Amino acid sequence: MDNIYIEYSFVVEPKQPAIEILIAELGEKNFESFVENETGLLAYIQKKDWKEDVLEEIFILESTEFEITYEFKEVEQTNWNEEWEKHFNPIQVEDKVSIRAPFHENPNLEYDIVIEPKMSFGTGHHETTYMMIQHLIGLNLQDKKLLDMGCGTGVLAIFAEMKGANPIDAIDIDNWCYVNSLENVERNSCKNITVLEGDAELLVNRKYDVIIANINRNILLKDMNAYMSCISEKGILLLSGFYKEDIPIIDKEVSKYGMTLDVVIERNNWVSLKYIK
Repeated sequence: MDNIYIEYSFVVEPKQPAIEILIAELGEKNFESFVENETGLLAYIQKKDWKEDVLEEIFILESTEFEITYEFKEVEQTNWNEEWEKHFNPIQVEDKVSIRAPFHENPNLEYDIVIEPKMSFGTGHHETTYMMIQHLIGLNLQDKKLLDMGCGTGVLAIFAEMKGANPIDAIDIDNWCYVNSLENVERNSCKNITVLEGDAELLVNRKYDVIIANINRNILLKDMNAYMSCISEKGILLLSGFYKEDIPIIDKEVSKYGMTLDVVIERNNWVSLKYIK
């Protein structure tokens, strides 16, 4: 049975990082589907969750750094995947890792990850994912216990298994992400990944050699104590999901736990940090 959706069409200039911020803010307002296009972003919310003032507290719309206009209309859900396929492009990282959908041609790199995030995940989050992949490329993960916190599509956990990590926990609080990660884990024939639905409360009495947390800044800061309580003595912490200007506040918090900033990767003002004990 099709659901009725409200489609918002945003024209955004410049597109980045405004679209990333817009998706994050809309996600907190029950928007569940996103598609980037040439002019900006299409965003979808179920009519039953919509109200006229739904954009009232979307702060990026008030920013003077970006010009954002929009219009909206009612649509019927028909074929989300068909729409998604029109806009999703495969990603290649350092000529070593390909991240693609099943309908993309295999470029035959060293690592090939096949995911199908469907409409509910959009296609705009590759900046932070790309940098996390860069970090993982350079790490020896053989038999390392690893946590992918805020796993989304499960792509980072899948790549970690390909690099030898075992066992792996992939956790996300969003049910769409939980279900999609299960699908992608199976699609990539992974055997060592346990996908869990929940938040940092699931980390009690667990230990990891490597922790990946690709989550927004406020959640990272709130849950840092939980991460630190389950990282091993010589553990590695990889963080992303925030901007270059957020580094001081993140670093101040992480350094409280005796960890040292080792590597910083920047991509279009997004950053990813590697910490070591």
